Amino acid sequence: MAKIESIDKLLLAMEKYGASDLHLKVGYQPYFRVAGSLRRPDVDAIRTNEEMMALVMPIIPEGRAEVLEEKGGIDFSYKGIGSDRFRVNVYHAMGETHAAFRRVQSEIPDFETLHLPDIYRKATERTHEGLLLVSGVTGSGKSSTLAAMVNLINHTRAVHIITIEDPIEYSFKAEKAIISQREIGIDVTDFPRALKQVVRQDPDVIFIGELRDEQTMLAAIQAAETGHLVFGTIHCADAPQALSRILEFFPKNQHEFIRSSLANSLKGIFAQRLLPAIDEKVSRVPATEVLLINPTAREKIRRGEDEDLGDLIGACAEDGMRTFTHSLTELVNAEFVTRDIAMQFAPNADALASSLRGIVSRASGLVGRR
Repeated sequence: MAKIESIDKLLLAMEKYGASDLHLKVGYQPYFRVAGSLRRPDVDAIRTNEEMMALVMPIIPEGRAEVLEEKGGIDFSYKGIGSDRFRVNVYHAMGETHAAFRRVQSEIPDFETLHLPDIYRKATERTHEGLLLVSGVTGSGKSSTLAAMVNLINHTRAVHIITIEDPIEYSFKAEKAIISQREIGIDVTDFPRALKQVVRQDPDVIFIGELRDEQTMLAAIQAAETGHLVFGTIHCADAPQALSRILEFFPKNQHEFIRSSLANSLKGIFAQRLLPAIDEKVSRVPATEVLLINPTAREKIRRGEDEDLGDLIGACAEDGMRTFTHSLTELVNAEFVTRDIAMQFAPNADALASSLRGIVSRASGLVGRR
């Protein structure tokens, strides 16, 4: 087996093999994640913590090593010697140093490249103020989707865009818009400080990397209520759950106020999960659920009737809303994913099976009329 020469050599190998992630742990060989599965390249294991530190210390930004020792983990972005950027988390585990690298491709993807339905583009084009959320679990493509949405605005509107990220993942090149990208820990100390400052920086569009606590969520809602267009991600599985997740940030005596604010400011929730694709060149494709805030949704949010939102999404397909069941059916019909994979990811397997039988029945009817 070959000796690990440097982090940069491993990162170049990620690009070569099309890996999305790299994991480094003391006592293990490096692991790449390729098309969702972990694979080991033919290189030596990292035997000691000293070897690990020798690999990662050269890329840790100035002043962050002290934060790693104090808090046990740090996030930062890194531009390797190749064409891609990487989101890096270095952390302590059982007294040793481990690291995870997420590969962020150098080109900002568009909606077609990401295989997103056209409602993502349409909602971005017609929304000029309010809050747009992209939700999903870790590794569901939220950051890439938001980058595509923000970059569409960058190319079509003469506005001031400010991003607050931890870390910066995509580097935007100003087109019609002007852009300021701020990275937590490098450009500003923390999210609360950045969000306090952002309204004084004359933004039209604010992109918050992740809504992770009461302060960031409240700042996003307030900015949306005052006429800004705010984009953010939230960690949850589907659109109705996003509302529950938001409320978890706040004490119960504030829930009525937060619901009222969300009813006024929220414009849409775009939930997604990535599925292994049939075509190895595509790798993974998103199944999507879209909740657009119409008058009915607004009232249900205000009244706390979140359990009705799933049915509302299914009933408003003509308006661009879509359920995961509808999306999975499309993916199987278009031969992007297998039926078995779709069933594994379906939130309601019976509903998906029924929908897929409908496709088979319609196809059989067409054959019979020929």
